[in-house]
Amino acid sequence: MPRTIQLAASLPASSDRLFDMYLDPVAHAAFTGAPVTIAPQPGAPFRAFNDILSGTILQVVPKRLIVQSWRSPHWGPTDLDSTLILSFVPEGDGGRIELTHVNVVDNDFAGVCHGWEKFYWTPWRAYLTR
Repeated sequence: MPRTIQLAASLPASSDRLFDMYLDPVAHAAFTGAPVTIAPQPGAPFRAFNDILSGTILQVVPKRLIVQSWRSPHWGPTDLDSTLILSFVPEGDGGRIELTHVNVVDNDFAGVCHGWEKFYWTPWRAYLTR
């Protein structure tokens, strides 16, 4: 049965900068260490980590919200795409990303949960503090 992940990360950059970095393929690749295909308009394809992650940008509210379809090759052909919702919020001297990831398949739930910290929050924080 599909599950929902809710996480948040505080990072040492403004929420506007975090938003821009996520949607910029050069910046996104710089903080994750892997090439990415992404663009800031609905319908744009999303591919990351050598096509391990794929999806489509569904909605963009500038500087506030990104919604995308998302899937992993660990999912079966009959598994539905999940929906990723990223909200960008100012927080003190930095920014906060609030993540809701809906319809994550049960057999990859733990991997996806841990993957956000391992492949996004930790390297992004390290990139911003060097």
